[in-house]
Amino acid sequence: MQQIKLFKGVDNDLPELERQINRWIRKTGVKVLSISGNLSSQPGASGGPMNSFAAGDVLIIVQVESEKPLG
Repeated sequence: MQQIKLFKGVDNDLPELERQINRWIRKTGVKVLSISGNLSSQPGASGGPMNSFAAGDVLIIVQVESEKPLG
């Protein structure tokens, strides 16, 4: 059965979000079908001349194939 798992983080802590997602994939043993994401900048945040990206939330959507429901 195809299912999705959502992960939420912040863009200044992407390495930890990657570790969390990879741990979850290994732990559950699911077959990953696709991974997509979205970056949402914070209202009122502005990047300075040395920063091309404003701080923001990251949403990662992992579509998987699994024989049992994810919990």
